[in-house]
Amino acid sequence: MVQNDTGEFRRKTSQFRSVIPSAQYPAEAGRYVLYMNNLCPWVHRTLIVRSLKHLDDIIETIEVDSYAPGRGWTFSGKYGPDRDPITSLKTMPEVYEKHHPGCLANGIASVPVLFDKKTSKMHPARVPTPQNLTRVIDTIVNNESSEIIRMFYTTSASIVPPNATPTLDLLPADLKDEIEAMNTWVYEQVNNGTYRVGFATSPQAYSAGVERFYDGLGRLETHLSDPAHRPYLFGTRLTEADVRLFPTIVRFDIGYVGFFNRRPGDAKFIRDWYPNVDKWLRTLYWDESVETSGAFKKSVDFSKMREGVAKVEGIDNDFKLPDIDILPLESVA
Repeated sequence: MVQNDTGEFRRKTSQFRSVIPSAQYPAEAGRYVLYMNNLCPWVHRTLIVRSLKHLDDIIETIEVDSYAPGRGWTFSGKYGPDRDPITSLKTMPEVYEKHHPGCLANGIASVPVLFDKKTSKMHPARVPTPQNLTRVIDTIVNNESSEIIRMFYTTSASIVPPNATPTLDLLPADLKDEIEAMNTWVYEQVNNGTYRVGFATSPQAYSAGVERFYDGLGRLETHLSDPAHRPYLFGTRLTEADVRLFPTIVRFDIGYVGFFNRRPGDAKFIRDWYPNVDKWLRTLYWDESVETSGAFKKSVDFSKMREGVAKVEGIDNDFKLPDIDILPLESVA
């Protein structure tokens, strides 16, 4: 975590921003692996698109189990492997440093990580020198989730048989500007907004974060009150905006609301206060249409989410959470 002088949480910028396809990283089935964890909402969006675009058998996943203070994401063997199957290391910081020495001086070993297995085999770890440094660091392709999801849905046609790829355009040209505008304010107020509340270290930063977050939910509630914005955020077409919002909303009532308990009345369940947002959430979760193939529901593991969120610094684990995770869609009129 990084805070400024006012106690407000500031997220570090992702370091690795290469793209697929490119001369360095061609689109090849079986070449890339995605390091992931079911707690992380940034990972979650990549898993949704991976499923939507039928890349499950094309891009392998490696699960890190939990976040350990002082060690970062770890391979404990509880859910995923007990060590990284590519490097045999035990933590993601070690994986970062093995392939990119010194990279954590100004960054963090975050997930998701899109990793090039072929380059790793071509250039085994060695002490970098000015002559080989460029070649050594060609393994982590990208650790920015918003860019990974776009790579997944723009490159999939070249590595998946055409009959297995739905004609799903998550960023249609006629909605591109509106989607990107929504992505911007949703990230600031909602996606990153929960962490600005939870990781605030001053009363002022906490108060401002709470106000900003609920203002964002209010904007979504108003947006979804328009029949033209149903069942998805932009009507009958599923878009990137839905994918980017879903992981935060599905985690809020079962975990993130525990960030909002420093003052009475700050913790408000979405299912009680924002019926349109709740209906949108349930619609996506229960959607098993040809277009989605149940990708949203399949990407959710409530038990792992609850377990992971309970370990996050700033969460009030004494706060009473709902006994159920997602109600049936029919329960909302």
